[in-house]
Amino acid sequence: MKTALLLIDLQNDYFPGGRMELVGSEAASARAAQALRLFRKRGLPVFHVRHEALKQGATFFLPGTAGADIHASVPPVDGEQVVTKHYPNSFRETDLLDRLRAAGATRLAVAGMMTHMCLDAGVRAAVDLGFECAVLSDASATRDLEFNGRVIPAAQVHGAFLAALQAAYGPVMTVDELPSRFLD
Repeated sequence: MKTALLLIDLQNDYFPGGRMELVGSEAASARAAQALRLFRKRGLPVFHVRHEALKQGATFFLPGTAGADIHASVPPVDGEQVVTKHYPNSFRETDLLDRLRAAGATRLAVAGMMTHMCLDAGVRAAVDLGFECAVLSDASATRDLEFNGRVIPAAQVHGAFLAALQAAYGPVMTVDELPSRFLD
């Protein structure tokens, strides 16, 4: 079994000064960078997924803008693949599945943004496609949401989605736990 790191939507618009700033994006990207260093040191495959919004009326991740670029804390290097997507699910209308299979990956350590949207959609799809997944809780972030006139704080949104993923889709762990719990 080969484990690959899947970094989903760690892009500038989610950081301070971006068009859709998330709660805790800087702390999450620092932890994602730690996971990235670990995978690079071990020579394991790394896949960066970036979103470009093509939907009419989109306000962030607009093609050709700096906001759609991968954040400087987790820059791809030669040999690391970058997949561009246009939907929350990283596999929808992309060649990510083919790339992962070509790399021999059967397990994925997943980090990214937003926990309640693209991270969730990507993990669920990956498991449905036969991958074993672990979600890196401290290397992911989201934002406050509103429902029925009340604000649900980002920490609660994050926790609820991680709890749901852990219940049926795979373990949720910190970057520090990753080497002993999930790596080859």
